[in-house]
Amino acid sequence: MAVKLRLKRMGSKAKPFYRIVAADSRSPRDGRFLEVIGTYNPIKGSEVVTVNEEKALYWLSNGAQPTDTVRSILSKQGIMAKFADSKKAGK
Repeated sequence: MAVKLRLKRMGSKAKPFYRIVAADSRSPRDGRFLEVIGTYNPIKGSEVVTVNEEKALYWLSNGAQPTDTVRSILSKQGIMAKFADSKKAGK
């Protein structure tokens, strides 16, 4: 099973709110998922991101592939750098 870290859209029309989830790559965007990793609120002026770092690193270390947007969010939070450091330390 190929796992992806991606956004699941929530919220009402014109007021998007996203959950960052680990999901099977074959499931639909807003469909079934394995675990919620965090949230992302892109509303202008109050952009808020919360990510459970432990869960994100767990899924990345087990081979989950983040989408471009999620990779950007994790990079801004410093999680991708920690993941890269842990891969270097493991060699």
